[in-house]
Amino acid sequence: MPQESSSVQLNRLLAEMNKESGFPISVLTDAQGLTIASSAADGRDPERLSAVAAFLQKAVLQVSKQMGMAGADEVVFSDTRGEYFVCRQFAVDEQGLILAVVAPDKQHAYRRATNHAVSRIRKIWRQFWK
Repeated sequence: MPQESSSVQLNRLLAEMNKESGFPISVLTDAQGLTIASSAADGRDPERLSAVAAFLQKAVLQVSKQMGMAGADEVVFSDTRGEYFVCRQFAVDEQGLILAVVAPDKQHAYRRATNHAVSRIRKIWRQFWK
């Protein structure tokens, strides 16, 4: 049986994370905001979330530089309705990646789910791009 492609595995991983954690949307992008994998429900646009994640990471980098701080590995933005937008920046070898998820409220814990997803993404990534 042929092995699934990396994109199929990454898309499935995000779909499983969303289902288990109650996230309506998640994306994996490169550092420039190009979508690598995504999973979305309820009509949300993964391309838009990818662009916002990259924009937010660039803004955080600028703030970090101005403050003389190291770059952030996680940024959380919450809106007045209680929805959370979480960006996790990480690297696999030399490749910068961003995992972004939307959590509908405080009851939907995101840290354990995103930690587990980052670990699995690294494993899949290294399997295909050694």
